[in-house]
Amino acid sequence: MNQVVVVPYPGRGHINPMLNLCHLLSSRLNRHNRTTIFTVVVTEEWLGFLNPDSKQDNIRFVTIPNVLPSELNRGSDMIGFLTAAQTKMERPFVELLDRIEFPVKLIIADVTMRWPFDVANRRNIPIAAYWPMSASMFSVVYHVDLLESNHQLFADVLERGRETIDYIPGLSSLTIADLPTVYHSGGEKFKGIAPSPFGVKANYVLISTMYELESKAINGLRSILQMPIYTSGPNIPYSQIEPNPSLDQPVYINWLNSKPPKTVLYVSFGSFLSVSCAEMAEIAFGLTQSGVNFLWVARGETSRLKEICGDNGMVVEWCDQLRVLLHSSIGGFWTHCGWNSVKESLFSGVPMLAFPISLDQTLNNKMIVKDWKTGWNIREKVKVLKRDEIAKTVRDFMDSKSVVRIEMMERVEMFSRICQESVGEDGSINEDLDAFVRDIAMS
Repeated sequence: MNQVVVVPYPGRGHINPMLNLCHLLSSRLNRHNRTTIFTVVVTEEWLGFLNPDSKQDNIRFVTIPNVLPSELNRGSDMIGFLTAAQTKMERPFVELLDRIEFPVKLIIADVTMRWPFDVANRRNIPIAAYWPMSASMFSVVYHVDLLESNHQLFADVLERGRETIDYIPGLSSLTIADLPTVYHSGGEKFKGIAPSPFGVKANYVLISTMYELESKAINGLRSILQMPIYTSGPNIPYSQIEPNPSLDQPVYINWLNSKPPKTVLYVSFGSFLSVSCAEMAEIAFGLTQSGVNFLWVARGETSRLKEICGDNGMVVEWCDQLRVLLHSSIGGFWTHCGWNSVKESLFSGVPMLAFPISLDQTLNNKMIVKDWKTGWNIREKVKVLKRDEIAKTVRDFMDSKSVVRIEMMERVEMFSRICQESVGEDGSINEDLDAFVRDIAMS
């Protein structure tokens, strides 16, 4: 029995895509060797969050103790959480490896944490570096030395945000404001604990993107890195969407079924790093005033927001996001620009109202608005989050008769075709993953 050990960073936006990658790889590896299993290492708390399917015979979960601050409190102490993930997980992981029952032939680890690579190198175990963000983000972080020599890092965005950066290989021109927020003023506190592929010693690199989406960035990285690079695809659960769903549907799906095509704005700002209570209230009043149908996932805020939102809106604690985005009634996505949400929106052919909050979201926003032209940056339309301006922007964004809207829909539908073709039988993702499996099988 051979074993691949998978080490995700303990956050939903990292664990979910790695699990989807496991499903893709397991079917391929087992064509070569039916005895390969995937062992996913999570904290005891995270196993409770995931509630994994016991029927997945070749994907199993093992736990290490809860050595981190509670995941539920991560948003209020991001520095503490990142620091703990970098410093407190290595020892219990090593102890787990010492007692693990089958030979470990490969480790796949999230680059957000550096210690799995140190452990793998000490034990002479091949390791693949998994990057759950965009190839463009990888390139920016990898070339931080260029940024330091050409521009002052941690600059005040209000003063210097428009300064142009046009020297990063494979990337179109961007500004200081487009850089990840860890390089903005105040980002010094993330130094040494922010995600970085620089200096990581790995045998392979897997990037959660599609070649057709970021071909120049990927080509630029392939020309520089000494490690083979593979695109692993969107790593979203597109294969798990039921083609013929049962009659027993969630309430929000029945609600979407009652709405005309392309008329509902889906709203979600991610699990953490959300906006203030006052801003949430203004957004709620603005959405209500707009007259546009909306479905809003607002974890922990549903009771308060339901009191504000009128008949046009539904506020829920959770939903199956990809299933919602693929629904015919969805015509837009007001998103915090997390990379998984961006990929799901493009895959589904849904234009985005971009609302970047932190980390890589500013760079993702730049790609959405400037490079792909598949959305608007709401911060450019609404300088201060006030309900009247929000209502007008939402109405304009969802106006099906607007020429700007029609052109944006044409572009996002083109990207949807590109994304869906990339995961098809003859798509670039299958080619890359098959090449990855052949390489690790040979080694």
